[in-house]
Amino acid sequence: MHQTNSSKGNEFSGEIAMIVAADENNAIGKKGNLLCHLPNDLKHFKQITEHHTVVMGRKTFESLPKGALPNRKNIVMTSQKDAKFNDCIVCHSLDEVWKHCENEDKVFFIGGEQIYKLIIDKADTLHLTRIHHAFPDADTFFPAIDPNEWTLVEEKQQDADDRHPFDYTFFTYIRKKQTK
Repeated sequence: MHQTNSSKGNEFSGEIAMIVAADENNAIGKKGNLLCHLPNDLKHFKQITEHHTVVMGRKTFESLPKGALPNRKNIVMTSQKDAKFNDCIVCHSLDEVWKHCENEDKVFFIGGEQIYKLIIDKADTLHLTRIHHAFPDADTFFPAIDPNEWTLVEEKQQDADDRHPFDYTFFTYIRKKQTK
């Protein structure tokens, strides 16, 4: 269902996926934290990424309440040359990431803003949880996607309830194949 990435100038031939929860203005965080607590989104995130490799920036890793995510290979991208994070592989470039993912069929990029900007043009799949609210004090954003480059393949709306303060929708998009 996905295209091979060797034509995109990297060494990874598996599926490159992004997963993100963003508000109506593409905001994804504020002051190093998520915008809000949506337990079903966290469950959805776990179901999709478990037993795969997840790639994140240093700030995203530092925001995780319990450190490295269990049952996943955790890769942290950082410019800090001597950085070390428990139960994580540290990489300083996408080339390094691809070397650690040679035998993977799918790799998930999970944030933050700089990581998404780095990978958005290479990604095959986007798992977007759209929070139907705008957070005026957000300070971190997901890059805008070109709707002409993506096909919506799945959509599941969720209503607010006693555990979820806002309506939200799970969307899955795949990149349209490029024609020559």
